[in-house]
Amino acid sequence: MELAGLGAYLLFFLNLVGIYAIMALGLNMQWGMTGQFNIGIAGFFAVGAYTTAILTTGPADGWLGGFDLPFLLGLAGSIIVCVPVAWVVGRITANLRTDYLAIATIGIAEIIRLFFLNEGWLSNGTRGIPGIQKPLDLGNGGYLLIVLAFVAITYLLVEVARRSPWGRVLRAIRDNEPATAAAGKDIARFRLEAFVVGSCIMALGGGLYAHFVGFVSPEAFRPLYGTFLVWVMLIAGGSGNNLGAMLGALVVWIIWSSTEVLADLVPTALIGSESAFRVFLIGVLLQVILVSRPQGLLPERRPPMPGERRRS
Repeated sequence: MELAGLGAYLLFFLNLVGIYAIMALGLNMQWGMTGQFNIGIAGFFAVGAYTTAILTTGPADGWLGGFDLPFLLGLAGSIIVCVPVAWVVGRITANLRTDYLAIATIGIAEIIRLFFLNEGWLSNGTRGIPGIQKPLDLGNGGYLLIVLAFVAITYLLVEVARRSPWGRVLRAIRDNEPATAAAGKDIARFRLEAFVVGSCIMALGGGLYAHFVGFVSPEAFRPLYGTFLVWVMLIAGGSGNNLGAMLGALVVWIIWSSTEVLADLVPTALIGSESAFRVFLIGVLLQVILVSRPQGLLPERRPPMPGERRRS
């Protein structure tokens, strides 16, 4: 029984690692490659999850639903709906940089969450949307294969983008925006494209999350779970490195899970709140990584220029 329980928990754990790895790849497109300080990840996470939930669930009373579409169409819908949302947000924040962009995006993400919270006709409000089925009635083991397939596809696509001329322009904008503008590149267009692509990847993660959990509500998209953890994963793994983003998702979820055990061992009178203590431990981890390895566990390695051979 203990082995069966351990196996079930391992499948649950790996599914979440894969879903968060996809969102970390989306953030790496924005921050790691372009230098866009997006703190609104939870908003696009919620857009993807709710869109998939609405499109793939059966008939419902009191809220929009009943489309009963297949799994893949629901995921495609989450990306399609996210495109105009991300485009509007990107246009609104086009002229903002660093901390101003962070303040704007976290505010917009909270507006999106509160929209789903208050518009009961669309999202069933605080009660959330239940009954989101996994494709083919798969268990966590079968669903893990689907998640891993999407992780692999997403990684390949963003890695191709990173090595392409488009990706080189994004890194040039991140490293020296005035020089890139002087070279004749349309900075605003490239920044907006990177923002939209990264946000759509986050929405894909939201769609996969909805089918994995089987239920979505506004509480799942608070900044702690939808934004803070994804940032810690990327910084810990290695900003600018797609493999580092995925490694960071694995390492941080291992630590996040182990902090639950550690919090149980500490008297409640000393820590006050178990959830706050876990966030404190993650914060300590982040500080240790920033001091000891500021470039992350897997630092960025620039791809070779056309015609250039990488030195061994």
